[in-house]
Amino acid sequence: MNTIVGTYECKVDAKGRLMMPAPLRKQLSAGIGDGFVLKRSVFQPCLELYPMAEWEKMMQKINKLNRFVKKNNDFIRRFTAGVKVIEVDSAGRLLIPKDLVVFAGVSKDVVLSSAVNIIEVWDKEKYEQSIDDSVVDFADLAEEVMGNLNDEDGIS
Repeated sequence: MNTIVGTYECKVDAKGRLMMPAPLRKQLSAGIGDGFVLKRSVFQPCLELYPMAEWEKMMQKINKLNRFVKKNNDFIRRFTAGVKVIEVDSAGRLLIPKDLVVFAGVSKDVVLSSAVNIIEVWDKEKYEQSIDDSVVDFADLAEEVMGNLNDEDGIS
């Protein structure tokens, strides 16, 4: 799968249906018929939408964990809590299950934000808070996370 690009503002109807933006559908077109997995985020109050091919890659990694190690078993249970297989309907909509709507605090306005190979589904207000959060200085974070990465020629 190629990297997913873009941030899109959308509306969710009263039934939890979300119209997937056309540019996003186009990027995902190769695997859209395979469906998606929607789950709670581990670190944020949002949802993560995995194209099925990406979910299968993740499950290959998780299946290598020894389930006779309690921490591994606890991790697997928590990581897969609330996981749902969902499909895009003929009108281009995704149905967000009620329990996941509640977990993420999704209201009418949502943001779909690309996160390399998955899509984060955020309540718009919570998304704006997360990117404007003054607790984390983005310049310091960028230096800490990316500062030691270099291209082959030693220049980042």
